[in-house]
Amino acid sequence: MIQGEERFGVLIPEERVQARVRELGEQITRDYEGKDLVMVGILKGASMFLADLSRQVKLPVTLDFLGLASYGQSTESSGVVRITQDLTEPIVGRDVLVVEDIVDTGLTLDFLLRNFAVRKPNSIRVCTLLHKPANMVKPVKLDYVGFVIENVFVVGYGLDFEQRYRNLPYVGYLKEVY
Repeated sequence: MIQGEERFGVLIPEERVQARVRELGEQITRDYEGKDLVMVGILKGASMFLADLSRQVKLPVTLDFLGLASYGQSTESSGVVRITQDLTEPIVGRDVLVVEDIVDTGLTLDFLLRNFAVRKPNSIRVCTLLHKPANMVKPVKLDYVGFVIENVFVVGYGLDFEQRYRNLPYVGYLKEVY
């Protein structure tokens, strides 16, 4: 047990997370066969999901990362999105799969998709581990969704509370905000 883990309940057990990641990897493999796929993980939250998902995609892929911030130290999105780290390679003419940990309000993803569109990729699709439809402010198209969840604050499997608990192997929920 990780110190402080008692503050969280298990929302999606590790076994269910891994099974769904395998399913998504199989679907992505079928959909992108013969294409020039770059998987773009949104830092820091999607790092665990991207690592596991990319190992399930049975194609030659390129990985890149983009840092975006909209939460700061809060448990709610500020609505103001900023790029904290840009891609290392151009995406012109590439098939881009954005890999997100969670889509909540849609504001961050809408910002990202508009930003990427001007970079002239061949295609842009979105894969998210978690989707919270109750919080959507800006509807965005999600091509691959791991799990639809209720409006709870989640941690683990890359998601954090105050930059901690990303290393939990399951998706948990915060029992109470301190």
